[in-house]
Amino acid sequence: MGCRVKLGLHISDFTWGVGADQLAPTVARIARDADEAGFDRISVMDHVWQIAVHGPPEHEMLEAYTTLGFLAAHTSRVKLLTLVTGVVYREPGLLAKIVTTLDVLSQGRAMLGIGAAWNEDESRGLGLFFPPTKERFERLEEALRICRQMFDGPEGEFRGRHYTLGRTLNNPRPVSRRVPILIGGSGEKKTLRFVARYADSCNLFAGPDVAHKLEVLKQHCADVGRDYDEIEKTVIYRYDLGTDGSRVERTLEDLAGLAALGFAVAHGGVRNVADPATLALFRERVVPEAARL
Repeated sequence: MGCRVKLGLHISDFTWGVGADQLAPTVARIARDADEAGFDRISVMDHVWQIAVHGPPEHEMLEAYTTLGFLAAHTSRVKLLTLVTGVVYREPGLLAKIVTTLDVLSQGRAMLGIGAAWNEDESRGLGLFFPPTKERFERLEEALRICRQMFDGPEGEFRGRHYTLGRTLNNPRPVSRRVPILIGGSGEKKTLRFVARYADSCNLFAGPDVAHKLEVLKQHCADVGRDYDEIEKTVIYRYDLGTDGSRVERTLEDLAGLAALGFAVAHGGVRNVADPATLALFRERVVPEAARL
């Protein structure tokens, strides 16, 4: 069996039973192994505390863009992104500069993953700006416009309701011909409309309604005159190959099903990712089959 789908590794948990002094070599090894195994991209969360689905807030969490810069130095081919940046955590002019720097230093491997943000607890805890939902979405739309202007030009001013930039100067320019923007989330009225208007990629959850979400996106594309097929569809998928690869075939069946829906990338966490044998199994059995026509 085969399917046409790429794999993305999402590193969302840094609590591996090692001390802080061993986090750097462990993260570096995982990234190198994923790069060599054939993963298409590596992402990290843009959180400053651990989130409940992975553990208590006291668990280890590394700041996203510092980590991506570190990963850039320890990999050679994978794309690098957050899944996804909380728009209100950084001013959009600075965010565009950060992503451009990552793109230059990784020699063209950066993506901007972005969303409206949701974690009020960590925001209040560390004093981060966290306005109401309506305002966060307004800021998200303006940030998308600012980042695209800073990535692509032309240089000039930007005047919006929430952000005013006197000069969108951004040198050096990105190495990528076009820095891809991925929007995470599946809200039908705003998020998927923003995908149709501004994004190169979307990221959805692999739930029972995912096919419906794609239809909603298709309608938004029609409404704004966007080619639905030019948007890369990515989906969150939790990788669990089982003990000694007992679930490899099931994983490949799942990937084939996602590819049939039109997803180009299955992106998610990997069970036992800190065990070197896990990514070796991906290299030997999963990535080659997933890429085979």
